Amino acid sequence: MTRTSGSKVLSNLFWKFAERILAQVITFIVSIILARLLLPEDYGVVALVLVFINIANVFVSSGFGEALIIEDNADELEYSSIFWSSFGFAWILYFVIVFAAPWISKVYHNPDLIIVFRVLGLKIPLSSINTVQHAIVSKNLQFRRFFFSTLAGTLISGVVGIGMAYKGYGVWAIVFQYLVNSSIDTLVLLFTVKWHPRFMFSYERVKHMMKYGWNLMFSTLINTVYGELQSLIIGVWYTSADLAQYKRGNQFPSLFVNNVNTAISSVLFPVMAKEKDNVKTVKAITRQSLQLTSYIMFPIMTGLAVTATPLVSVLLTDKWLDCVPYLRICCACFVLQPLQTANVQAINAIGRSDVCLKMEIIKKIIGVALLFAAIPFGVIAIAYSLLASVIFSTIVSCTPNRKLIFYGYREQLKDIIQPLIYCVIMAMVVIPIQMLHIPQVAVLLLQILVGSVVYILASAINKNSSYIYLYAKLKIIKNKVISR
Repeated sequence: MTRTSGSKVLSNLFWKFAERILAQVITFIVSIILARLLLPEDYGVVALVLVFINIANVFVSSGFGEALIIEDNADELEYSSIFWSSFGFAWILYFVIVFAAPWISKVYHNPDLIIVFRVLGLKIPLSSINTVQHAIVSKNLQFRRFFFSTLAGTLISGVVGIGMAYKGYGVWAIVFQYLVNSSIDTLVLLFTVKWHPRFMFSYERVKHMMKYGWNLMFSTLINTVYGELQSLIIGVWYTSADLAQYKRGNQFPSLFVNNVNTAISSVLFPVMAKEKDNVKTVKAITRQSLQLTSYIMFPIMTGLAVTATPLVSVLLTDKWLDCVPYLRICCACFVLQPLQTANVQAINAIGRSDVCLKMEIIKKIIGVALLFAAIPFGVIAIAYSLLASVIFSTIVSCTPNRKLIFYGYREQLKDIIQPLIYCVIMAMVVIPIQMLHIPQVAVLLLQILVGSVVYILASAINKNSSYIYLYAKLKIIKNKVISR
């Protein structure tokens, strides 16, 4: 891989990370305020509805965009055809949800779900509008454009959600927060990306694009259904409060991981797709991204797991302490996410979406078996079944690239071992701080401070390549800000 190509990848990763991290900070603050104002039951209701909406969104947001990115000669007819296909199918799915809402509410014994389904379901057609814009931005590596849409949507929706929660609107505060976020994100991209759909459509073009997109969409669908299956089961077998605690435990680590994961996928896929015929370059990009993302994600997940009790107590109040065990288990699950993401994106980029589909089927069969075996033993057993499934899935995701891009287990372990060791040292130093007889807020702040210093110091002493890159990048930004 050339120095220019590598720099472009890292630069786009940096901008995508900056966008996601800023959005993450705002979302984090908003979620804390809402959690203090609202009850776990309010979150439980929205969590149940989002299960179905997230699954429906796969059909309108996955496959189409990726197909446009990988298509070298996509023209206006293809762009418009994909737009109208996505938009039309989104409305069909919305009306399916509208008519299915009463039946679903009976299954969960909660009549309040009907109106929430019908209002929050509007998120599906809203999300479909910017499918092509997202593909154009990703294909042309213009990730700074995402910064403005994400920032505006996150900020404005956060203000709306907090205001409604403070006024006592309960579950509707969360519903409108989601809808406003999707609306603003869509509007900003419509104005900043110089492409708008034309009244033209070709069934043959859509059919051609979906030859690739179908495998990817079906793979994402399997992954999404599996991811939401736990919420479905907990909602049926247990209470909405149990579901809320489980989801809250998942929320802290997933807030970081999902956004970082989005950043990796958004940048890696189009860059590697351009180099799909050069295996050495694809491998180099995969290694580079794995090193950087593991360096960022490992300490975040370790820190969240170690500080879980004081973190929840201080930020969310003691009414959410039941989520602590789930939070720690989720951190253990998500720490492996960079491995899965980097490997899967490499496989997709070289045009082997069929391999990804096969992998997803294998992973989900084992995961579902573990999940159903855990149901009788409580929600905590369900959480542990997820951890076992993630470990298995990581091994499966890494396997094909031993032959496809010649990136085996040993080499991948070598690329992540340094930050892993730093995290073990950091945890050993930070855990004893909990034994101090000081206020929880002081414990939390001291753990964060000491953990950060230990991790950064270990990185600097060993001259870790990811640390050196991030330090140089931040130094450049600092100099630019000062010069202005």
